[in-house]
Amino acid sequence: MLITFKTRAYANITMFGDVGRKMLEMMAFGTSVPGAINTGDVPTALANLEAALAKIPQQEETVEDNGAEPPAVGLHTRAVPLLELLQAAIDEETYVSWE
Repeated sequence: MLITFKTRAYANITMFGDVGRKMLEMMAFGTSVPGAINTGDVPTALANLEAALAKIPQQEETVEDNGAEPPAVGLHTRAVPLLELLQAAIDEETYVSWE
C-alpha cells in the first residue's frame, strides 16, 4: 500500500504505507487513510513530527561499495519531503490531506 500526502502548496509526496503511517503517528493526527489536517492544525502537525524525529537517533548512512545490499534509508531522510510539504502548507495557509 502507498500513502500520498497532498496540499495545493507543494508537489504530492508518496510513501510506502508503513512509513506513511509512521509519519502520521508521529504527527499525532491518527493513522486513518484517507485523512486530512485542517489549515490551523498544520503547524502542530509539523511541530509534532519534528519533535518525534528529534527523539529518534539518526542512522549512519554509510555507502560501501562491496556488492552488498544498499544501505537502509533512515526515517529522518524519508521525512524530509513531508517536512517540506507541511512547511509549504503553513506558508500558503492551506490544508494537508492523504490517501
